[in-house]
Amino acid sequence: MARATVLRRLTWQAASIADIRVETDTARTIVLDLPGWPGHVAGQHVDIRLTADNGYSAQRSYSVASAPADGRLEVTVQRVPDGEVSGYLVDIAQPGDVVEVRGPVGGYFTWEPEDPSPVLLVAGGSGIVPLMSMIRARSDVHSRVPFRLIYSTRGPADAIYADELRRRVRDDRGVDVAYAYTRTVPEGWPRPPGRLDAALLTASGWPADLGPAAFVCGPTGFVETVANLLVAQGNEPARIKTERFGPTGG
Repeated sequence: MARATVLRRLTWQAASIADIRVETDTARTIVLDLPGWPGHVAGQHVDIRLTADNGYSAQRSYSVASAPADGRLEVTVQRVPDGEVSGYLVDIAQPGDVVEVRGPVGGYFTWEPEDPSPVLLVAGGSGIVPLMSMIRARSDVHSRVPFRLIYSTRGPADAIYADELRRRVRDDRGVDVAYAYTRTVPEGWPRPPGRLDAALLTASGWPADLGPAAFVCGPTGFVETVANLLVAQGNEPARIKTERFGPTGG
């Protein structure tokens, strides 16, 4: 039975683009209609494949942005320079287009609502995507597990899901959001532009003695730095789950 499930989940399926939402100048959320989608766990990803008329194909992995209970599959894609797949999805794709999807993939970097531990989410850039799936999943199951998100991004205009995060801070009990702006800050912001550091992790994260479950996602250097800071603050390494990405051609 387990083998049959794995094989089914790794089969390419045709998915129709139902909607496209603009998140930032370089990021789009792609809403996919996928009949027979087996569902996912918050934090997993999928492979998306594009095939040209001449038979050339390219595929990339993208984190799932939607909560498991959503009826449609959503991925948020950020354009990368010269990216074949990301460039198409961000700049060219239209509702009605068909792509191929395989997944869900991954079982390590996931949050289960049954875990009562406080959760620390740390995102760098588009690393916010799988963490947003966790935030949405928490809301869908009416969990009272406290969440704290620290989001590092170049500036306010580059923050994906900014409006939704503001709304969730106001409406979702137990969700706190802090930002580390690395290039530009809003007027009156209390911190100068700079990288996420130990001081911000201490001020906006959880004390290590609470045993938080930490999820860190972003570029490789960012993830390694944050994970090392969390360990230095006394967090158990086994409680720090990381997912990293780097240049792949998009």
